[in-house]
Amino acid sequence: MTAQSLHAPQSSSIAFPGGARLLADVGGTNARFALELAPGKIELINVLPCADYPTLAAALQAYLALPAVVQANVGPVRQGAIAIANPVTGDLVRMTNHHWEFSIEALRVACGFETLVVVNDFTALARSLPLLSDLQKHQVGGGEAQAGAPLGLIGAGTGLGVSGLIPSGDSWTALLSEGGHVSFSPFNETEVAILRFAWREFEHVSAERLMSGVGIELIYRALADHTGVLAEDIGAPEITRRGLSGESPLCDQVIEAFCCMLGTVASNVAITLGAQGGIYIGGGIVPRLGARFDRSGFRARFEQKGRFAAYLAKVPTFVITAEYPAFVGVSAILSERLAQA
Repeated sequence: MTAQSLHAPQSSSIAFPGGARLLADVGGTNARFALELAPGKIELINVLPCADYPTLAAALQAYLALPAVVQANVGPVRQGAIAIANPVTGDLVRMTNHHWEFSIEALRVACGFETLVVVNDFTALARSLPLLSDLQKHQVGGGEAQAGAPLGLIGAGTGLGVSGLIPSGDSWTALLSEGGHVSFSPFNETEVAILRFAWREFEHVSAERLMSGVGIELIYRALADHTGVLAEDIGAPEITRRGLSGESPLCDQVIEAFCCMLGTVASNVAITLGAQGGIYIGGGIVPRLGARFDRSGFRARFEQKGRFAAYLAKVPTFVITAEYPAFVGVSAILSERLAQA
C-alpha cells in the first residue's frame, strides 16, 4: 500500500525532541505502521500483510527499510509504540489470531528502540475515543453522551475486541479487557438455533465466535441449516457482498442477525461499564456495512433490555469512521509513558 498521512486534531509542526516515533497497529491479518514526526503529525502510513513475514520484528524492520521511509530522512527512530490484537500481560506476547510471538524487551533491543510500549489494540483504540472529531464518527440512533462518563468500545474484525475508557482526573484509563470471549447470549429462537449449530463445532461459543469475520461464515452455515437452504462454500466477504447487493436473501439474513447480535453485545458492555458517555463501534466489519447497518435492528436490539430500556435509550452509539484511529490512541499512550519517565 502506498504511504499515507494522517493529521490528528492536535497536529503540530514542532518536531519531537527525541526524533520521530514509530507507531504500529497489529491485527491478525495486517500490520499497520506509521511515523509520528510531531504531535499529531502521523506520516508514511503503510500496511503490511502479517502472513508475509515470519515475525513482527521482520515486519517492523521491513517497514523501516521501505524507500519512502528511508527517503524521509528522519534519522534513527528511538521511541515506538505498538497496539496489538492480543492480551498484553507481561513481557511475552503470543498472538491469539496469528502465529507471531515475541518478547517485548527482545523486540526493543532488536529494533534499536530506547522506549517500546506494547498495548492491546483495543486499549489503544479506546484511548483515541475522546480525540475523535465529529467527522471521524457516525451516530446510529438516539441518545446523548454525558460529559465525564465512561465510554464503551466494541469492534468486530478478525476477532471481537472490547474495551472501555474511564475518566481519571484530567486523563483517562483504558481497560485491558478481553470481553470478546464472554459466552454468547442468544436473544430469540433463531439465535438459539445458531448457538446450537455452533455447539456442534465448539465446546464454548464466545461472542467472538459469531461477531467476527469467521463468525459471519458460521452464522451463514447455521442459518442455512436452520432454514433448510443449501449452504455454499463462500467466505465472509462474499456473504457480505451478496447480502448488501440484495442478490441473496439468506446472506441478507446473515447481515441482519450479525447486526442484531452485535446490539446485544453493545448493550451488555454499556450496562456493565455504565457507559453513559457512549458506545463506540470499531473493527473492520461494521464500517463496510454502511447504511445497511443504520437500517438494521442493531439500535432496536441495543435498547431492548427490559427494565433498562429507558436507560439504554439515552446512551448514544457511534460507528468509528476514522481510518487509522488506533494510531491516535497509541500515540497518546506513548506520550504519557514518556512524560512519566
